[in-house]
Amino acid sequence: MRGIVWFRRDLRLHDQPALTAALEECDEVVPLFVFDQPLLQSGEFGSASVNFMLGCLYDLSSSFADHGIALQWRQGNQIEQVVQAAREWKADAVYWNRDYEPRAIERDHLVQQQLGKVGIPVRTFKDHVVFEATEIRGATGEPLQRYSAYRARWWTKWHAMTPPIQPMPQALMKKNAVPPPVIPPLPTAGELGYDPVDLAFEPGERNAQKQLRWFVDGPLHAYAHDRNLPGIEGSSKLSPHFRFGTLSPRTAIHAALGSLAKGGRVSRSDVLTWVDELIWREFFQQVLASFPQVVQGPFRNTAVPPSRAPSQERERLFQAWCDGKTGYPIVDAGMRQLNHTGWMHNRIRMVVASFLIKDLRIDWQSGERYFMQHLIDADTAANNGNWQWCASTGTDAMRGYRIFNPALQSKKFDPDGNYIRRYVPELAHVPAKRIHEPHLMSSDEQDRYGCHIGEDYPGPVVDHHQARQEYLDLGKQQVTPC
Repeated sequence: MRGIVWFRRDLRLHDQPALTAALEECDEVVPLFVFDQPLLQSGEFGSASVNFMLGCLYDLSSSFADHGIALQWRQGNQIEQVVQAAREWKADAVYWNRDYEPRAIERDHLVQQQLGKVGIPVRTFKDHVVFEATEIRGATGEPLQRYSAYRARWWTKWHAMTPPIQPMPQALMKKNAVPPPVIPPLPTAGELGYDPVDLAFEPGERNAQKQLRWFVDGPLHAYAHDRNLPGIEGSSKLSPHFRFGTLSPRTAIHAALGSLAKGGRVSRSDVLTWVDELIWREFFQQVLASFPQVVQGPFRNTAVPPSRAPSQERERLFQAWCDGKTGYPIVDAGMRQLNHTGWMHNRIRMVVASFLIKDLRIDWQSGERYFMQHLIDADTAANNGNWQWCASTGTDAMRGYRIFNPALQSKKFDPDGNYIRRYVPELAHVPAKRIHEPHLMSSDEQDRYGCHIGEDYPGPVVDHHQARQEYLDLGKQQVTPC
């Protein structure tokens, strides 16, 4: 029996359900990846994400080669390419792990339909999440719209039926692939239409496992506090690996909980705080699967202040935000970190999102699109869920009139300005007492610290206190009287 394993967001060998099943059931296994040409041409993702994906594929290809198997790849329309490959290679079955984005669900349905017409069965598996949307429901079977309720049921289910980790099958060393006459090397970023970039994260399954070990052995046990400090290595930085499936969430959660059994400096509260973040990830996945309309608009039609109408002023403000030139150092550091590395610290993601929506009054969809185009870990469910949270239109939304003060956030979470100096070098010599609001420096101070506001570094594009009051006043106008 010959089986094709279609890799998508699961670029690893360990704890890989589709691959494991194929190896158990088939005599010959063909691993296949298809570059989605229409999606690559859409501009939805940026060079950082594509380069990271390629790095993961190079690592996966190398891992398969170690076992004498060649990773096959094609490029074009995924539906056409998978069906064509299955027919050409005379596959007896096609295996894949499920995806929950609306277009992926539709794509997989069409592939299964087309394969069914030629008599090739499909086997699909749960992988991208620990529990799928249909596994965690309310008392009457409805999708949950509050994280607290979802989290409680998630933990109940985990304790009732803890999902095991599947090791890399020993059968992998005994299987043969079915290579075509010539196996071309994987394409480069340039051949896919993207610029090559120097990645700030090491791609691939081996690096994912290494990063997990580093985190679990150290930073995890101070996570509840340190995760909010962008100037230190306090977070796992595993989000790109979860995005491309070089690490399974099951493996990560087992490793985190397992660390509590070890001696030394361990912290149950910190471990559970990090696992909660992974549950948030699954919560947003189930929201997307249950309410696919969120990709087109707000989850809730709540009364929020209107965004700015299209104008030159609106474009000027948006461009200043994109470029990291708003005059608010913590916002600018975050945007420059994103533009330079393809990643942004989670606390800062909330700050820059609040600033765009509530200080600049620019629609959250513009920020959502910009993040998708620049993040290495560009994930529709998490990105959409977090932006809607900040816009007060999503599930468990941030209260509409909670507006982050960027200067106060900066002073609280980057008190010495180390994070700011790393990404805003114009402020390198500005002392901590001034770095959070450099526009308040006197002329003498600007001379002394080598940073002239309006020349070396911009002044604030808006006055936060005034912008906050305008947002609040507009919000009151949206409230319908009883």
